[in-house]
Amino acid sequence: MKKLKIFYFSGTGNAKQIASWFSEAARKRGMEVQTANIGKLNKSKTEMPPFEFSDELIVIISPIHGFNYPHITLKFINRLPKGSNRVVLMNTRAGLKIGNWVTWGLSGAAFFCSSWVLRRKGYKIVGQIPFDMPSNWISTHPALTDKASKFIHEKNRQRVEKHAELIFSEKKDFLARRELAQDILIFPIALAYYFFGRFLFAKSFYATNACDNCGICERECPVQAIQNSEHLPFWTYKCESCMKCMNVCPKRAIETTHGLWVVLTVSSFILSALFAKLLSLSGWADTLLWNVIFFVLFFALYKIQYIFLKNKWVGGWIALTSLTHYKFWGRYYSNKKRR
Repeated sequence: MKKLKIFYFSGTGNAKQIASWFSEAARKRGMEVQTANIGKLNKSKTEMPPFEFSDELIVIISPIHGFNYPHITLKFINRLPKGSNRVVLMNTRAGLKIGNWVTWGLSGAAFFCSSWVLRRKGYKIVGQIPFDMPSNWISTHPALTDKASKFIHEKNRQRVEKHAELIFSEKKDFLARRELAQDILIFPIALAYYFFGRFLFAKSFYATNACDNCGICERECPVQAIQNSEHLPFWTYKCESCMKCMNVCPKRAIETTHGLWVVLTVSSFILSALFAKLLSLSGWADTLLWNVIFFVLFFALYKIQYIFLKNKWVGGWIALTSLTHYKFWGRYYSNKKRR
């Protein structure tokens, strides 16, 4: 094995870091390595370029979003030309440090869907390897400490070297199969997130009064999901919730709509209870009504919130309702200190 091509998608740098470590391991063995950023390929709007080497090993690395590869990664895999190359699939999942142990994340549907597409194109899957890097989904939890992140990084650096040795020795490495049962169980959740949930999370970001309209979030977004509307960033449904914008913002101006989610949930329960009583609904019909009301309110209130954010005084109060607004919540970007 002499040639390696790595494709990676990365929001906060976890997958990029795995790609870098894997590249280093290959170069130590005298291999020729090429890397390509899926986010930049996505922005180019061009067709997938032909492979320069017919016998190269292909590695695809991407984070897990909602127990699956994000849409941008699946779209990239679908755009790949037919081929017979050997392919190693990797992912980065939400890892946490507990003592001297790193918790496992969940791969869900990621390897199932991508392997099926690649095999239909003629590729040979020779590896499915998950890596539990520091969890970066700070919309739902505080950022990990620098100490915890460094610990998790070091553990995964060692694991990359171990798996690289197997792969470069032309052995198969299907570590992910040990989690096959749990991945099958959460497959329906992965599908629900892909077809519905990701669009909700796409509308969970906003910019506070601290935003100085520098445009960094728009330029850095790998899927061009952020638009500037009246000197204020606006998130479209193309958003992958990769957390890049929130973590690269020099002003820490990008927040999550925690307050809005509380208002939505409470309002949906109250309104659905009232309508259910008036219409004599119960069981699944009551549940369906709650979901319909929730979605209608969500799309309406997100737009109303955006209008209110343009008022400096009201926008300041809205910011206080988000946990991401406070210093203790922190930010995360791989190998960089949080601001």
